[in-house]
Amino acid sequence: MARILVIDDDPDTRAMLEQILKSAGYEVILAADGREGVERYRTKPADLVITDLYMPNQEGLETIREFRTRFPEVAIIAMSGGTDSGTMLSIAQKLGAVGILHKPFLTDELIDAVA
Repeated sequence: MARILVIDDDPDTRAMLEQILKSAGYEVILAADGREGVERYRTKPADLVITDLYMPNQEGLETIREFRTRFPEVAIIAMSGGTDSGTMLSIAQKLGAVGILHKPFLTDELIDAVA
């Protein structure tokens, strides 16, 4: 069973993603910001990281950079629903995200990106 680390500051989004991914057969680890996500990954590595871009403490682009430096082997999907999300998601891809999701997204879009 693949393990997925979900990093998002919104508790409702984390809960929704956890429910969808667990129903699809994935093990899910949750973190509320990039700093917590990196720490959780360090103690319990995942096969995939899904991170929001706009978060307090450590935002998503910084988190992607840190994962690429410290854990270059992990796949990363960036997600955002901000007004300039297209630009931010494009930057996330340049930093090493293998996939992007524009919020709000459909369940099938999430499952396809994860697969």
